[in-house]
Parts: sequence; C-alpha cells; structure tokens
Amino acid sequence: MKIGLVQYAPVWENIDSNTSKIELLLEQNNSNFDLLIFPEMSLTGFTMNSKNFAEELDGKCTQFFINLSHKLRTNIIAGIIESENERIYNSAVHFHDGLVMARYHKIHPFSLSGENKYYSDSRETVVTKIGSTKIGLSVCYDLRFPELYRKYGKERVEILIDIANWPIPRIEHWKTLLKARAIENLCFMIGVNRTGSDPNVIYNGCSSVFSPSGEELVCVENDEKVIEVEILIDSVHETQKKFNFLEDIRLI
Repeated sequence: MKIGLVQYAPVWENIDSNTSKIELLLEQNNSNFDLLIFPEMSLTGFTMNSKNFAEELDGKCTQFFINLSHKLRTNIIAGIIESENERIYNSAVHFHDGLVMARYHKIHPFSLSGENKYYSDSRETVVTKIGSTKIGLSVCYDLRFPELYRKYGKERVEILIDIANWPIPRIEHWKTLLKARAIENLCFMIGVNRTGSDPNVIYNGCSSVFSPSGEELVCVENDEKVIEVEILIDSVHETQKKFNFLEDIRLI
C-alpha cells in the first residue's frame, strides 16, 4: 500500500489559504497514492474557536476533501471540526472517491489546553477499511492512552493512524508513543503531525511510520511535503503469526 503523509504548516484559521497550500503540495508530487493522511484539524490548525468552524456534511472543509478524494480517486483521512446533534467534535474522517466512509470523534480532548471546554468527547472507537485492510483511527492526545489501541489490536487492525498537532516540547513523547503502539499491537502505526506555529506553540512535524516490529520506516522533521512510504500489509499477518502476544492478553 502506498501512503502519502501530508506534513505542512497550516495558516491559522484560514481555510482558503490552507486548501491552496495543500493543492500546491499535491501538484508538486506526481505520485499516485492508495491513501493520503493529513494532520489534525487539517484546514484550521488547533483552534478553540470550535463554534466558528464546526460544520456538517455540506461544510467547506468536508466538501474540499470530498472533492479532492474524488479528483484523485483515492482514500483520504483528514481532520475536520464536526457538528453533530448539537455537539462539536474534533474528528478524523475517512473519504474515498467523493464519499465519506467513516467518521471518528476524538475520545480524549486535551484538557491541558482546555480543548475539553470547546469539544465534546466521544466513547466510540472506529475501524474503517481500505479493501480488506482494517484501520483504527485516533486523534493526537488519544496516543497517550494505550487502552484505546488495545481495542483496535484485539480487532486485528493492520494499521493504526493518529493525526495530530503535537508541539516541539513533547515531540519525544510523540515518537516514543508511536513506536510503543506499533510494538504493543503488532501492526503499522502512522502518525501525521503538522509543522510551523500557531498563536501558542511551535511544531516540527516528525510525521512517522513504524512497522509491526517497531522499526522506524520514516520520520521527517520540519519539511513541508508529501512524505511517501510503501508498506506491506502481509508483514502484519506474518508478525502476528510469529508472535502470539495478542492472544495472551488477559486484562481487557
């Protein structure tokens, strides 16, 4: 499976500028991808102005990624601020060829920044699929809670994805936790982070992919680019067959 990690520096709360930046980045890369992954809150940055940017299916951000997935005839996972039943969620949404395939609402809002005051928390895990490949979705701060990923591991997902706005002061936590989640669950772990800055913090990306054995396949610092990586899904099945660690879980 060929995957593109879209690591870039969003312009703060400027949807039009960010769609233009993304279009330019994709124009500079002529590859065909099975999956493109964007950072958390892909077109706004990590804003607490949730009421101003929350949208339903006909919203500007959602429609941009619907149209982009149709134009490229591919799968996209992007961060959207969603409004649903009078609640606002920080979401990871799976688009494919002009359709919304799955919507994951962040389970763990980042209370240290006050995110929990502006976004609702969810209780539902979401496994989406590309063909027969199962993918477990998560957003940023979720990465600190291994219980979530254990649930995905028990469902035998082949890929775990975390989209993020993870700042430089805690970037070593990011890299270590991504690696740990891959090792624990014997599957690929993909983290896509932003670069640049917002009014509060600075980011350096370090978007990464770890193999089911914990090998770092890619980690790119600072560059604004589409990071290309090829993964072999069969290696998940081979690793899980060789090591029966998931069969020995007793406490969940």
